[in-house]
Amino acid sequence: MRRIKLVEVRSELGAGTRGASLGVDALKVACLNKGSDYFRRFNSVSVPDLNHVLFEKNHFPKAKHIDSIYTVQKGIASTVEQTLRFGEFPLVLAGDHSNAAATIAGIKAAYPHKTLGVVWIDAHADIHSPYTTPSGNMHGMPIAISLGDDNRQCQRNTIEPETEFFWQKLKNLGETGPKLIGEHLVYVVVRDTEAEENAIIERLGIKNYKLDEVKAKGTRQVAREIYERLRFCDLVYISFDVDSLDSRFSKGTGTPVEEGLNVEEAISLCRALLDNDRVVCFEMVEINPTLDSENTMATNAFDILEAATDAIQRRLRMAEVVSR
Repeated sequence: MRRIKLVEVRSELGAGTRGASLGVDALKVACLNKGSDYFRRFNSVSVPDLNHVLFEKNHFPKAKHIDSIYTVQKGIASTVEQTLRFGEFPLVLAGDHSNAAATIAGIKAAYPHKTLGVVWIDAHADIHSPYTTPSGNMHGMPIAISLGDDNRQCQRNTIEPETEFFWQKLKNLGETGPKLIGEHLVYVVVRDTEAEENAIIERLGIKNYKLDEVKAKGTRQVAREIYERLRFCDLVYISFDVDSLDSRFSKGTGTPVEEGLNVEEAISLCRALLDNDRVVCFEMVEINPTLDSENTMATNAFDILEAATDAIQRRLRMAEVVSR
């Protein structure tokens, strides 16, 4: 990979609270206020969204707007795949977290014979399916999509055939079948889960580095342990949801949760994780300036984004020097 490519995704179809579509622009405001030239330094592409359908009636109560989400995710997956095939590093700035399933599908489409590891930095496990969801909001489902696991053992909902049709289409986006297995997924500071999610996390043996463990070990040690767990993975994707931050620092997101990372810890963690040549994609999601005051969330997130980008660039430069 030679350079970073910004992939802007404004879709917020999977969220339960409106406003995440403005997250990319809130980051740009924070950039301007800081006097940074960040968004001038990198080429970018904007993936078409279908946010206008939010004004229309939803016909899928257990997977809201899943038909439109599938259309949007085809565009995301294709863009991520193309970016990787052009030898660029996709840095994805997205609205709600459902979009991450498409990012994962795009990575696997570009590298169908490679094993993918995922580091999910988030307050939520996002491992519900339409069969288990309490809300029907699809930003709680991207990991289940990528695992191809409906968690029928914990089924609480009966879903319509139309929902099942699009759910299967999402699970088979990019390449057919699961993109990920449980042992190749690591959670960081996940702390707000439902019983159905806890059951599948236990069944699949998914590791979750809770906040007290991160603080006790430090971010660099946690990063070392994560990569030891992912030692059989050829590639790694890192997804950063801003609600991984403690709610003191993350008012401007749809589902803030107490007892999360502070900004300095998030910066240190991202730097440590991105200092690894197997990382092929980084994604930041769920900034919602309509829930904020003085753009605080985006300002904090932009500091994290700049630090993460510096780490990516440093590694890409090193790889270029070594390859000469």
